[in-house]
Amino acid sequence: MSYIVILVANRQAGPLTPAMAARARDFCAGQHLNWLSPAQAAEFIVSTPPDTAQLQMVLEHKALDVFVTKFRGRRKAVLVADMDSTIVTAETLDEIAAFAGLKEQIAAITARSMNGEIDFATALRERVAMLKGLDISALERTWSAIEFCPGARTLIATMRGFGATTALVSGGFTYFTARVAAELGFDIHRANTLLDNGSTLTGEVAEPILDRNAKLATLTELAEKRGVKLAATLAVGDGANDLAMLQAAGLGVAYHAKPVVAAQVSNRIEHTCLTSLLFAQGYPASAFKGDTES
Repeated sequence: MSYIVILVANRQAGPLTPAMAARARDFCAGQHLNWLSPAQAAEFIVSTPPDTAQLQMVLEHKALDVFVTKFRGRRKAVLVADMDSTIVTAETLDEIAAFAGLKEQIAAITARSMNGEIDFATALRERVAMLKGLDISALERTWSAIEFCPGARTLIATMRGFGATTALVSGGFTYFTARVAAELGFDIHRANTLLDNGSTLTGEVAEPILDRNAKLATLTELAEKRGVKLAATLAVGDGANDLAMLQAAGLGVAYHAKPVVAAQVSNRIEHTCLTSLLFAQGYPASAFKGDTES
């Protein structure tokens, strides 16, 4: 079986030079060096997956992400993406909490949950209960400050343009996933429902809670609907709640991941943006659609 090694550089930290790419290829006993984007992304074929940590040590570039994937079936038919700190830069629940003067307290619980230290559903109920009585205008104010992670728009536009099903699946709230999905063009979105009485939050979230098992179930469901195996799926996320789907997907990529996730997922975006998910699938930069954020 053949594998592909993909090198993607953060160009703000300097170019990926032909000499660097050739050195990486030779270190891995690879063949057929191919450029996906000049000075930014290159790939080559290997027969045995390399140790990416060792590979990065032999390269001079200090802001380089390395991906390894199977040669066959590189382009994925299904994408499932987490939202908070993956597609958008913030943790939306923490930002809502700021309007109640509880951001620091709630963010501490969020951090423990995302690193797998406490049960997700329990942590979510606890945090939402603390927001009881908060005016629902805080949701719109939170949304108005939301920013997308670099490359998100290009990622979704390109994958949809080439026929993939794109899903935004979050342990956050439908109030935000609906808006993010509409703005970026996701085919579907799923999340938890934050309850209110028409003017304030009730401190409750609708059951059942969308957790890591629900994310994995969505990945499996969408693959079945497309008539493809899990090998034809791509998942991206950053927290413990994403780990099951990252490990099950044909290509699971951790995005600026929490330590518990980074320790268990070998393909990681640590220096570059979400367009690296396109390079990892073999899309050249010339095929990118939408805004081409770097």
